[in-house]
Amino acid sequence: MTKAVKKQALGRGLSALLKDPENDIQSVSDKNADKVVGNIVELELEAIEINPFQPRSNFNEESLQELAKSIQELGVIQPITVRKLDFNKYQLISGERRLRASKLSGFQTIPAYIRIANDQESLTMALVENIQRHDLDPIEIALSYQRLMEEIQLTQEQMSERVGKKRSTIANYLRLLKLDPIIQTGIRDGFISMGHGRAIINIENLEVQTSLYQKIVSQNLSVRETENLVKNYQESLKPKTDVQKKPTFEIEEDKKNSIASFFGAKVEVKIAENGKGKITIPFRSEADFERIIKLLNK
Repeated sequence: MTKAVKKQALGRGLSALLKDPENDIQSVSDKNADKVVGNIVELELEAIEINPFQPRSNFNEESLQELAKSIQELGVIQPITVRKLDFNKYQLISGERRLRASKLSGFQTIPAYIRIANDQESLTMALVENIQRHDLDPIEIALSYQRLMEEIQLTQEQMSERVGKKRSTIANYLRLLKLDPIIQTGIRDGFISMGHGRAIINIENLEVQTSLYQKIVSQNLSVRETENLVKNYQESLKPKTDVQKKPTFEIEEDKKNSIASFFGAKVEVKIAENGKGKITIPFRSEADFERIIKLLNK
């Protein structure tokens, strides 16, 4: 426990500096700003408000309890990041799990990096850092990408550079938002994986999507089985080609051979499904043609 206390005591001098009204730092140009901004400072938990731009909305209670136990034993190893709002008032940029777990642990303070940023910068930092560092579910990641693109006017290519992910990866996450909300909830709750969702998204009809989703969950289908299920459904939508019906009767092979023998040529016999047909007699020359005519006139 001594190690944890020592680690958390590192920023107490700076914390006292921030509580001095004469040192109310609002910008990087203010006096003593270089001592605070970018450094680890011990902040009171009650002085920190939750970031409204936080993409994570689901927190596993069991996981938080485990983190709280770890913090009780070792302290907060990785500081949170906040931005200064007002005198002794801060807003969380990243580290909400650590903040929540610290409260559960009964701690009164937490080590933090202080940033001075406008709302847009705060949004960018919160979303990018959470996407990169936390185990967000696929839908939360998709919503984070979407929000960055919409509110900061980023293209998928720019987003790729910003978060260090392939453009195709970002596109795959964003496509999940086209799923029926029931299925999105299923992904968030862990009933199906992102792979299942990517297979289902190939079906545009939302009712069919939910029907397949229920089948996947009830039968515990794998991603590969889900892909086959979707493929079979799509195949069923294709127009069926007319199956060639068999004729009402068939000419026996020996009769065909008999006709071919009579004319001395490889005769072709075709019969339609209604019983009608035709006989084709090939010839190789004019003389051969005359030969066939003589046979017909006998």
